[in-house]
Amino acid sequence: MSGNRYVLDTNAIVAILQGNSQLIQLLQDANWIGISVVSQIEFLAFSELSQDDRQLFQMFLQRVEIVDLVASDAVLIEKIIEVRLQYKLKLPDAVIAAMAIQNSASLVSADHEFAKVTMLTVINW
Repeated sequence: MSGNRYVLDTNAIVAILQGNSQLIQLLQDANWIGISVVSQIEFLAFSELSQDDRQLFQMFLQRVEIVDLVASDAVLIEKIIEVRLQYKLKLPDAVIAAMAIQNSASLVSADHEFAKVTMLTVINW
């Protein structure tokens, strides 16, 4: 891993927006913070999201990079397929894991399923 680079899983995003001091401290010295477009969709699709939550999330998005999924990124697509098949992750989780791997970033997540992905550095909280 080069520097302090992190991809945040959806549960980490929620925890940060709720003020989780452990995660905020972890990310203070980050060189780069990204979230998957999958996490953006998962967060915004939550049915009980208030308008205040949406506004807070929009402010949060200004401070991180959204990692897109595009059909022309053959390397990422292959990595997603590899992770999905090798580690039997749900497809959204395979996308998030592959994005962290491709961006040489640690994945910050409370989901222990990611621990089985040996090619990925996972920071559980």
